[in-house]
Amino acid sequence: MFTGNGIKIFTGTSHPELAEIITRRLGVSLARAEVTKSGVGETHVRITESVREDDVYIINTGCGEVNTALMEVCIMIHACKIASAKRITAILPLYPYARQDKKDKSRAPITAKLVANMLQKSGCDHVITMDLHASQIQGFFDVPVDKLYAEPSAIQYIRTNFNLADISIVSPDAGGAKRATSIADRLGVDFALFHKERKKANEVSRMVLVGRVKDKIAILVDDMADTCGTLCLAAQHLSEAGASKVYALVTHGILSGNALKNVKESVLEKLIVTNTLPQAENVAKCSKIEVIDIGNVLAEVIRRSHYGESVSKLFDEVPY
Repeated sequence: MFTGNGIKIFTGTSHPELAEIITRRLGVSLARAEVTKSGVGETHVRITESVREDDVYIINTGCGEVNTALMEVCIMIHACKIASAKRITAILPLYPYARQDKKDKSRAPITAKLVANMLQKSGCDHVITMDLHASQIQGFFDVPVDKLYAEPSAIQYIRTNFNLADISIVSPDAGGAKRATSIADRLGVDFALFHKERKKANEVSRMVLVGRVKDKIAILVDDMADTCGTLCLAAQHLSEAGASKVYALVTHGILSGNALKNVKESVLEKLIVTNTLPQAENVAKCSKIEVIDIGNVLAEVIRRSHYGESVSKLFDEVPY
């Protein structure tokens, strides 16, 4: 039984709903902290209870005002560090700047590495995140990084809502092939992927389907959906290739710009996302969006981390 002794869970302003789900699941109260912004835009943090010799967890995600969320985490980590916290863990369901993970052109920054440096310099001892855009980001850290997967929750959703004989798992690009094949293999279903050629960073010029989806329910799987241009274009191609229905299942539903409009006007039956980012507003605006709760996974990883238990079991199972 989880007693909550010696543990403090704080949240920034980016996703307090997820923090509430996690603390409710663990049966502890959210630790008290005041996070405010001054007139000039500076972030002020005041930890209003003792954290001396406590195991501290700080939850914030890379959404909305990403720079504000990142500074909140760094300042909260620093505040807890100099208040003699025993260990400080940053829980970042969506890692900020995860897509800037390599030097892809001349003079381009590797901002994901800079974020890792900021977190470590602030005094972070441990990082927990989910479905990193690129696994090499773990190597940017000199402290332990637990990368969780939404895959078990996605598989549970598919098993519950679909007849496995009717479905085909599809990757919208070659980069996501490993994720899609892993899900397809564990479900024992067919797999297909798209090869795409880009004009610009977020503009797709041509997509070629590799695999058969005729008379199947096609489920597109990806780590994040931003403007949803690729997903909607892939859904259109799948429909033209003879798929009976098309769904999309994504870990991080960023849904910026015209994303909701694109989803509404697309042939997608549903866009299923997890709650690594706040989705209440998006669900209210678009009836095609459905949310999978991963709060129980994050709560269980906190419990296991606090008691020094293995976290790898959560890579294959959804905790009950």
